[in-house]
Amino acid sequence: MEAKISVRNLSRSTTHEELTILFAQAGEVTAVDLIMDDKRREARGFAFITMSTQNEADKAVSMFNAYLLSERSLKVDLVRHRQQRGFARSL
Repeated sequence: MEAKISVRNLSRSTTHEELTILFAQAGEVTAVDLIMDDKRREARGFAFITMSTQNEADKAVSMFNAYLLSERSLKVDLVRHRQQRGFARSL
């Protein structure tokens, strides 16, 4: 099952391709959602990356949390679903 990770503290010059190549070292990257500033046409400093399995996502977190990319120390975490974070509403 796919798993999503968040990547923060990216340089504004970071590209979709750069993240795909980097995180492919941990496993199969199925999606990269680099958040962009539409007016400036540059990265806003964070992205969401979907890995093909939970094990690959865990590996990506361990490999790239605090990794230096463009002289910036990345912050990489697993994205938790609302129910896992304790925000689920009971009906």
